[in-house]
Amino acid sequence: MAKASRDAGQSRRLLALAEIYEGGSRTDAARIGVVGLQTVRDWVLAFNAAGPAGLINRKAPGNPAKLSDAQRQALAQIVESGPDPDRHGVVRWRLKDLAAWIYASFGVSLDESTVGRTVKQLGFRKLSARPRHHEQDPAALAAFKKTCPPKVRAIRTRLPAGAAIEVWWSDEARVGQKNTLPRRWARRGSRPSAPKDQRTAHAYIFGAICPEKGKGAGLIMPRCDTAAMNEHLREISCSVEEGAHAVLILDGAGWHVAHDLVVPANITLLPLPACAPELNPVENVWQFLRDNWLGDRVFSSYEDIVEQCCQVWNRFIDQPWKIMSIGLRDWAYQL
Repeated sequence: MAKASRDAGQSRRLLALAEIYEGGSRTDAARIGVVGLQTVRDWVLAFNAAGPAGLINRKAPGNPAKLSDAQRQALAQIVESGPDPDRHGVVRWRLKDLAAWIYASFGVSLDESTVGRTVKQLGFRKLSARPRHHEQDPAALAAFKKTCPPKVRAIRTRLPAGAAIEVWWSDEARVGQKNTLPRRWARRGSRPSAPKDQRTAHAYIFGAICPEKGKGAGLIMPRCDTAAMNEHLREISCSVEEGAHAVLILDGAGWHVAHDLVVPANITLLPLPACAPELNPVENVWQFLRDNWLGDRVFSSYEDIVEQCCQVWNRFIDQPWKIMSIGLRDWAYQL
């Protein structure tokens, strides 16, 4: 048994007990196991009770948990729902706040580190919140996801027979000298520094993507207005395949609905619900570009901003797989 065991401690104990089986004394067994007589006695009792498995080291059970299962579930529920600023006095839970809530609710005093381990065991992690417009109507978002494919099919019925449909998404992003500072790897406990420009020169990327085809169209413009949007629509129109028709999904910005907006014949505009930027995958494109290629830069001038934005956008549309990965939405292609 000692030879076949893969546990070194179990092998040593089995060899010591083998000495007793062969007629040796417990003193001889203690010498072989390099332990005292009391320890050999404990090994004998463990072997008699559970066989060879009783000689394997096991993790100590430790102190019993101070929180019952019901109390742990109550803690999970309060973490999931978040604090009430008026009742709890905080807008986000800190470990010390949860420790105070546990003591006030159950009379159990826990250290912050223990609360942190308990919260992690319950499946929670500290994550960045996804921004949501405060006036957003969740029902409108769900309704748009359901009605978008029928609306695209209705547009198709007005087209010549056999005309292909391309679903495009469009949005604008401001890029300026007051740039973003994306997250970076750093040693625990440190706070990395990065240059932060306070100048105000900026430009706008007018970007559109067709995730199904893995292609995009964009322009860098000095401002957001109807004239810039007209140029952007012409750029998109040139990127639509010959004989196809583009359904361009975009938000309700003023330059998207202006009376003097000139929409090319091969494009139909489909507006998004109000206050629903997360439905537009181009928002994720902006996040990707800032986090990886545009953020953490110091632009020397407006011309430098335009040059860098052009390089970044061209680099992005040269990667059709990236456009597909970021932009595809299953609910938009149930045609």
